[in-house]
Amino acid sequence: MIREDRISLNERFRKVFDLLVERGDIQPNDRSGKGIGDFALKILGNRAYGHIIRAFLNPDDKRCLDYRHARTLCREYGVNESYLIDGVGTPFGFDLPKPSPADEASLKIGNILFTSEEAFAGSTVGKDGWAVEDIDYFNIPGLAGGGLVAFPIKGNSMEPIIANGDVVICREIQSMSEVRDNKIYSVKHNGSIWVKHVQKITDRNGRVTRLKLISANHLEHDPFVEDVNEHTRLYQVIRKISELD
Repeated sequence: MIREDRISLNERFRKVFDLLVERGDIQPNDRSGKGIGDFALKILGNRAYGHIIRAFLNPDDKRCLDYRHARTLCREYGVNESYLIDGVGTPFGFDLPKPSPADEASLKIGNILFTSEEAFAGSTVGKDGWAVEDIDYFNIPGLAGGGLVAFPIKGNSMEPIIANGDVVICREIQSMSEVRDNKIYSVKHNGSIWVKHVQKITDRNGRVTRLKLISANHLEHDPFVEDVNEHTRLYQVIRKISELD
């Protein structure tokens, strides 16, 4: 009898696998380093175990990923271990830094992390990527849940929609399939962050490989294109706060 926790672990594994395929980290029919056999070699230690990976991915098969191999997966592909092992947080992206005991009282009334644009652009996932002085928490009626981050905008590239000094509140996008062309996102990529209208650019297989970033103030700021890689993170802008609000 398979334990419920192993079944839940394997369900999360399927979701992570699908996201890795969508990101291009795994290409099931590839023979040059990203195929199922290559994945099996990294996770199970044997390229010939691709059939076992497929068994894990089959909802009708009783075989399930174990915790040891789940941790290997997290290490090899940058998956959030808290998500895969414990079901806490998100598969890849933004996790709020864990508070110190002194912060607990403030967190009871705040679910939105407020930081600077520079700190957010340069932060790594997990508590060690954040300087305590760069963060605070607040809440807004009607905005519940975790994984929310806010930071002030510098510059006029998104005027008149978002002005210099406005604060944007964003929620992370888990999958490129969630991205809708011409919506506004914060795009975090290789230590930089942009707030732009986004359009997806796909290859001949339909995989998103680049993003076209478009300013609202197009008279002063030309659009440009950025490649998508394993470090690219997107956060949908869901609210702005200005001095007039």
